[in-house]
Amino acid sequence: MKRAIALSEKDNVATMIDKAERGEDVEVVIGGRRIIITAEDEIPFGHKIALKDIKEGEKVIKYGEPIGRAARDIRKGEHVHIHNLKSMII
Repeated sequence: MKRAIALSEKDNVATMIDKAERGEDVEVVIGGRRIIITAEDEIPFGHKIALKDIKEGEKVIKYGEPIGRAARDIRKGEHVHIHNLKSMII
């Protein structure tokens, strides 16, 4: 099984520590609980996977902090990267 890490219970994305192919299960451990998410896309090592559905305009949270906003609706298990994430830096 592929793996990803999330450091905060607030996170709505996790960072892949293995490359996942579309349809593969990804294990994420957050705060002592284990969740399994099916990758909706190919997700490279070091890239983000959505832990839940994220609505357009909603903050994307990694390490407990906002890293940007969803540029469009993002489905649980989808690859989160520059194609669907806008920076909040001014």
